[in-house]
Amino acid sequence: MVQAAVFGFGTVGSGVVEILDKNAGQVARRVPGGLNVKYILDIREFPDSPYGEKVVHDIDQILNDPEIKVVCETMGGKEPAYTFTKKALEKGISVCTSNKELVEYKGAELLGIAREHNCSYLFEAAVGGGIPLIMPMLNCLEQEKITSITGILNGTTNYILTRMEQENAEFGDVLRQAQELGYAERNPQADVEAHDTGRKIAILASLLTGKSVRFDDLHVEGITKITPLDLAVAGQHGFRVKLLCVCKDMGDGQAVYAAPHLVGSDSPLYAVNDVFNAVLFHGNMVDDLMLYGRGAGKLPTGSAVVADMVTAAVHAGENVPIRWSGEVEKPAPFEECVNEFYLRVDKADADRIKSALADGICEDWTSDAAGEDAVFVTGAMTEGEFAAKTAGEPLKQVIRIYRK
Repeated sequence: MVQAAVFGFGTVGSGVVEILDKNAGQVARRVPGGLNVKYILDIREFPDSPYGEKVVHDIDQILNDPEIKVVCETMGGKEPAYTFTKKALEKGISVCTSNKELVEYKGAELLGIAREHNCSYLFEAAVGGGIPLIMPMLNCLEQEKITSITGILNGTTNYILTRMEQENAEFGDVLRQAQELGYAERNPQADVEAHDTGRKIAILASLLTGKSVRFDDLHVEGITKITPLDLAVAGQHGFRVKLLCVCKDMGDGQAVYAAPHLVGSDSPLYAVNDVFNAVLFHGNMVDDLMLYGRGAGKLPTGSAVVADMVTAAVHAGENVPIRWSGEVEKPAPFEECVNEFYLRVDKADADRIKSALADGICEDWTSDAAGEDAVFVTGAMTEGEFAAKTAGEPLKQVIRIYRK
C-alpha cells in the first residue's frame, strides 16, 4: 500500500479523499495494495467528516513521515501552496495538483525540482478539470505537429452564456443565479474576466512549446459586455457566443489569447453548453480531435487528481517527465493575429464606420433582433488593422468570429 496526504480539504480535496475511498478497488488494480490517505492538512477541524481523524495542522508531520510517497495539493492560490509543494518535492515526495494558478506561475520550476529529487509534479486537473487532457496531449499526440488548440475551459462562463441565450437574460441576472447554484464564486472576476481561461491556455501553450508562456503576456477579454441582443443576432445566423482560449501556430510563433467568439454550428464547440468544457486540437496528421467533459466540480476534478496520484504511486522513486523549461516564450504579437469581427454600432454611425473599414465588410446582419443598432461582420484582417481603422469610433460591441 502507498501512503498519501492531502493538502487542503476543500471542495476538490474532499473529492479526492472520497474517490480514493469509494473507488479503492479500481485504484488497487494499478497500485498494489492501493492508495491510502494517511493525513489531511488543513487549518480547520472537520468533526462531522468520516475522515476527520486524519486531519493534521503541521506540515512537518507529513514531510517527516518516510511512508508518505504522494501528496495531493488542492489548496489553491500561490501561497502557501508553492512553499508546501516545494518542500514536499525536495523530500522526494510526488505532488499532484489542481491548482492552475500555481502551475502557470511556477510550473517549470517545480517540474525541475521534481526531476532533481526523483519524484513527479503532475497537474492534469489544473486545466481540464475532469477531462483527461494533458497526458493525452503529451503522450498520444507527441508525434503530431499541433497547429492549434482551441478550448472552452471555464464552466462558469459557459453556463452563464448558455443561460443568457436560452432565457434571453442579462449577464448580471444569470451571474447571480450561477452564484446561488455554486457555479460561480462570490468574487467571480477570475472567471468572467477570463483570467482562469487565460491561465489554462498559458499552461497548454507552455506544454506545447516546452517553454514558459506567461499569463501576464496574454491578451484576455471576459464576457461581462456580452448582451442578450448579441446572442439573439448571433443565433439568427447560426452562431453561439463562447469564451474561447486560443493557441495557434503563426509560423514564427504562437498566438495565445482568450476572448469571446462567435462559434458556428459547423464546429463541435458549438454544442458545448452549460458547465461542460471541451478542447479542440488540430494536428497536421490526425486533423481535428476534441476532448469533452465536466471541467470542474468536486468529483470530476478529484478524479483527475486521483489519476495523477495513481501515476505518481506507480512511478514512486522516479520522475514522470514533462517537458517545460523556465525559458520564457513570448506569444506572437496580438496585433498580428488575423480574425473576422462581429460589430454592433448605433445606426447613425454605421455608414461612417463601414466607410472606415473600406472593403472589409463581409455581411450586414442588421435585423429586427438588432433593435436600434446596426450589426455587420468583417472579413479577415489583423487585429492591428481593425484597431487602426476603427480608432475613435463608438463601437457598442466587438466579438471575434471563430474559424478553423
